[in-house]
Amino acid sequence: MNPQQSPGVVFGFLAYLLWGAFPLYFMMLAPAGPWEILGHRVVWSLLFCLVVLMALGRLGDLAELARDRRRAWLMAAAGLTIGVNWTVYVAAVTTGHVTEAALGYFLNPLATIVLGVVLLRERLRPLQWLAVGIAGVAAAYLTLDYGEPPWISLALALSFATYGLLKKRVGASVSALQSLTAETIALLPIALGILTWLALSPPGSTTTHQTFAGHGWGHALWLVSAGVATAIPLLLFAAAASRVTLVTIGMLQFLTPVLQLLVGVLLMGETMPASRWAGFTLVWIALALLVVDMVRAAGQRRRHDRLARAAGGSSGS
Repeated sequence: MNPQQSPGVVFGFLAYLLWGAFPLYFMMLAPAGPWEILGHRVVWSLLFCLVVLMALGRLGDLAELARDRRRAWLMAAAGLTIGVNWTVYVAAVTTGHVTEAALGYFLNPLATIVLGVVLLRERLRPLQWLAVGIAGVAAAYLTLDYGEPPWISLALALSFATYGLLKKRVGASVSALQSLTAETIALLPIALGILTWLALSPPGSTTTHQTFAGHGWGHALWLVSAGVATAIPLLLFAAAASRVTLVTIGMLQFLTPVLQLLVGVLLMGETMPASRWAGFTLVWIALALLVVDMVRAAGQRRRHDRLARAAGGSSGS
């Protein structure tokens, strides 16, 4: 490994490690429900981002981004999409479906490929086609095993894949901090509406009520910490992505669902029957094929670049 990439690998490892531990963090927010957690996550993430931008003297960047109408709409759409992802994920964790959430993030690379084919008309290599086919068989098998489609897993995979597609359209010139700020601004009216609704719902009512002000300072501080918990791994990921190859990022990303699966089974006591393990194994086979294809394609690109540089050097001599 290039020594210059070593810090990037560490940053990436820490980002995916934190994301993998999120089920434990969200359980600490009980008895807050998913809607309340979403509201506080948006509000405190935005406040954290604004404070950091102010400290860096970069608040003016937001006005510059707002002037680009196309990019502003894309980031607003990305914000709404990640809001859906956050809500489904927190609901899964707080209702004892961590293993289904883990499956969603295992499926995410495959969902990204499907979106690329359907929306961007991208062409797949043979191993990618095989991986998608096996993933389709896994989805059908798990549907039979669950008795219905694995809605939580599919919702998480598709929402995060859509979020990635929108971020790609925004472009790499927008930093992770700027992007998260813009996305949470787009979600702020929804978050404030949710928190207002919860505050007006009395305890014991049929609707969910707010817990922020009624369960002590410790609970309130846990909810406030959602801003830092959201922003820190994202910033670590941005630092990693600028230092390491996409192949490295692609392999590191599987750390998160592996940890989520272990947390669900070993620490939260969720049951995984043998039939469910069989479905997960099919997904892992598909992912292994994707990794092999990714490594092979990266090697071919490196060889092509070396030959191109060699040809350029010989023609210039």
